[in-house]
Amino acid sequence: MQLTTETVRTAVLAALAEDQAADDVTTQWSVPAELQVEATMIAKKPGRLAGLPAVQAVFAAVDPTVTVRPAVADGDEVLPGQPLAWISGAARSIITGERVALNFVQRMSGIATLTAAFVAAIGAHPVRLLDTRKTAPGLRAMDKYAVTCGGGTNHRLDLAAMVLLKENHLAAAGGVLPAVRRVRDGMTATGRDMAIEVEVTTAEEAREALDCKVEWILLDNMSAAEMAQIAEQRNTSGSDARLEASGTITLDTIADVAATGVDAVSVGALTHSPTALDISLLVTRNHG
Repeated sequence: MQLTTETVRTAVLAALAEDQAADDVTTQWSVPAELQVEATMIAKKPGRLAGLPAVQAVFAAVDPTVTVRPAVADGDEVLPGQPLAWISGAARSIITGERVALNFVQRMSGIATLTAAFVAAIGAHPVRLLDTRKTAPGLRAMDKYAVTCGGGTNHRLDLAAMVLLKENHLAAAGGVLPAVRRVRDGMTATGRDMAIEVEVTTAEEAREALDCKVEWILLDNMSAAEMAQIAEQRNTSGSDARLEASGTITLDTIADVAATGVDAVSVGALTHSPTALDISLLVTRNHG
């Protein structure tokens, strides 16, 4: 997914307002107004970078005279001690924007780094790694962009992007067949046409979903053997439904899941439990 300037700016302005950046009393009272400096953003751990557009937007919002010169690009692998960007301008402005800029780039790089690890664990299997809607409130676009920086693929962005019938939908509708029927009736009534995905937890539900000829079937919390059996059934039936595996999939288990014949694996942990990449911003030179 591509980040728009407006999306980044909206997220950045909300974060700066939350931080009361316009009333940074510590910096205003301790740092000389005329002091100009250069600062360097440095990786302290190895990982995959994401979030430079947010860094640039933070300092542009705090002080348009501050310049940010990236040393690398989003999606690049970085090593400890490697410069990521050089920032120059008023010391007050750089220090005020420091924490918000780091919050964005550390979280987003953590997502990209974890995503890259999962992609590597999939190996040569022709399986896509998908994200989910388990994102930080208000930061979904940023989180999903970071997934793409790590080599992952975005699943649906929001509730309007596609139909995904999950267990509560199925329970309320009375099962797979009536739920799909009601969705198709709804699409006909509103003149809309979009992909349908059905979450299943048993082989019987999977067979029902195949019979419904939906575009996607989500295999939730199934064993590798069960997923392989359903993949084989899909292949022999001539169905073109794609299979997505999901549910507590880890770096240790994803290769086995990818080998079952599924088309994609979704991992909520990419965006709900990333470890922030350790990055620092240090003033390196004063100019009066």
